[in-house]
Amino acid sequence: MDQGEWTLKETVLTEVADAVRQVLDGVPLDEITMETSFADDLQFESIDVVVLSGHLTERYGDAVNVPKFFTDLELDEIIALTVGDLVAFISTGLEAAR
Repeated sequence: MDQGEWTLKETVLTEVADAVRQVLDGVPLDEITMETSFADDLQFESIDVVVLSGHLTERYGDAVNVPKFFTDLELDEIIALTVGDLVAFISTGLEAAR
């Protein structure tokens, strides 16, 4: 991974962590890492996914289709989803939009 790709992922991680914090009303940002599980660690429910998608759509607009990312996942994939998985998807979309 080159420096530019890592910097983008770090930036996206910070932005996703901030959006998660808004959804969950105050989870400390330092507790959200690439390995953090939405289901197990953050106790996300389906409504939280919808709200998070809305926040991230506001942030990234048409460059990244976050709602489609979530709707394309099977239930077991959603349960296993980590913050890093979402960060990778967003980073790839942003790179492609450049």
